[in-house]
Amino acid sequence: MHNTNNIFTNKKFVVFIASLCCLLWGSAYPAVKIGYRLFNISQGDIASEIIFAGYRFTIAGIIVLSIARLSGKSIITLSKRNMSQIFMLGFTQTAVQYIFFYVGLSNTTGVKGSIMNATGTFFSVVLANYIYKNDKLNRNKIIGCIIGFIGVMSINFSIDLFKSSFSFSGEGFIILAAFIFAAAAIYGKKLTTTMDVMVVTGYNLFIGGIILTLLGMFLGGRVYNFNVGSSLLLIYMAILSATAFSLWALLLKYNKVGSVAVFNFLIPVFGVILSSIFLRESIFSLKNIIALICVCIGIWLVNKESERKLGIINYNKYEV
Repeated sequence: MHNTNNIFTNKKFVVFIASLCCLLWGSAYPAVKIGYRLFNISQGDIASEIIFAGYRFTIAGIIVLSIARLSGKSIITLSKRNMSQIFMLGFTQTAVQYIFFYVGLSNTTGVKGSIMNATGTFFSVVLANYIYKNDKLNRNKIIGCIIGFIGVMSINFSIDLFKSSFSFSGEGFIILAAFIFAAAAIYGKKLTTTMDVMVVTGYNLFIGGIILTLLGMFLGGRVYNFNVGSSLLLIYMAILSATAFSLWALLLKYNKVGSVAVFNFLIPVFGVILSSIFLRESIFSLKNIIALICVCIGIWLVNKESERKLGIINYNKYEV
């Protein structure tokens, strides 16, 4: 059994780390757009976009595995069963999820894509309800998720929301990507009960990155124009992925899925705000403020049920 005094069960620390992860993932929004420009990847060139993502996650995986090795963790003495489990995680959470995401995003608007991707939080909370006996749905969770989703909708509000068109290869693929990520995250949580978090995360990113790279090349994609600027951006994106995925996996290992997953609503909020900063636009718009308030209220409601008179409950007694 894990130590109940583990820092990753401290509520304030959980809020800080989860918010940091979402801030890092949110920074990927403008970083990806800048990366496309620096690497001369034209709009709609999905094959090259997939290679770009493959490079990012492969390098991220190498970074995490290197840190794990330097920390004295074994990264090569895994059993065949463990390797097959990790391969499945990398194949689904990193490779398949991002394929659906990129293809879906190319067939819908950025507004709808961001909102559809936010459904992943609902999937995480609902799946956890059926998998973990002490992570059941309740009124606070339901209301909190709805308010958080409203926040995501408000920051992406535009006339596109009133268009009733629905494309399975567009919005449908984005929803599938969100579901795959949610389900794979829960699967990854299960793996970390018997394997080291950093080893699992490192191989997850590395395997998924290799698959994405090979697929992109097979489809005829190409990423070139490597220079100091583009290389530094790629390294930054790899580091943000390595950091965010590792910390997120640790949060899921020691906490309820629902209490962590709700922070995902912050990703599009941070993404829009950071994109506004890099595009030199005003970030203090009414919709940005409303979105941040709604998401914060949603996060507070979902986590409110974790409070007890004696402090934080033992999050580690999960029955899978």
